[in-house]
Amino acid sequence: MAQRIIDLTTPIKTDHFRWRAERKLLGSHEAGDIAQVSWIGTTVHGFTHVDSGRHFSPDGPTFDDMPLERYMGPAAVVDVSTVEADSPVTEETVALAGGHIEEGDIILLRSGWDTRESIDSETFWTRAPYMTTEASRWLYNRNINAIAFDFPQDRCIRDYVTGERKPALEENTTHIELLLKGIPMFEYLCNMMAISQPRVEFIGLPLKLPECDGSPIRAVAVEDH
Repeated sequence: MAQRIIDLTTPIKTDHFRWRAERKLLGSHEAGDIAQVSWIGTTVHGFTHVDSGRHFSPDGPTFDDMPLERYMGPAAVVDVSTVEADSPVTEETVALAGGHIEEGDIILLRSGWDTRESIDSETFWTRAPYMTTEASRWLYNRNINAIAFDFPQDRCIRDYVTGERKPALEENTTHIELLLKGIPMFEYLCNMMAISQPRVEFIGLPLKLPECDGSPIRAVAVEDH
């Protein structure tokens, strides 16, 4: 059976207004070095990445504590792309879209937001749909393995971006209702609208960063054809 691999990963760029990634050459062919050697520096919570529980709790698990099976496996594509800009993703929405979820699934929560707003623009955050507490709890109660988002899933993320105020801990809805309850969260995926099947295999392995609260990933969906 043929397989189709769909890249769900946001490129790591040095000119993004929010994430100040740095990239330079430590060795180059132009300088006469025998090998080109690149160096990058960026936050582990920028671009496409996965959070560990340590991100929001000093006692939370890190990648050392979680088996790799938590970051790959069968996934259900839950399409919430009908949700309007700056509107909540409700329990009713995910329940209607998630009837095919199976216990142990990774959830690919697909809004298609990256096709409506560029992640390079501030409006990607300030006008995005956002998760409600009830929707997050509904998904958690399906006994899922992990969850991935293609939009800034907590409404308060827009406040971190604009700097207008510092949100309270409890406003970080999915981090409270999913991450702190043991569900790894993959953030800022893209290209989910290219997935043509309701169920796929997902791979989003973190780097082997001991005692770390997050990690960049290369996220892909694998479809059978």
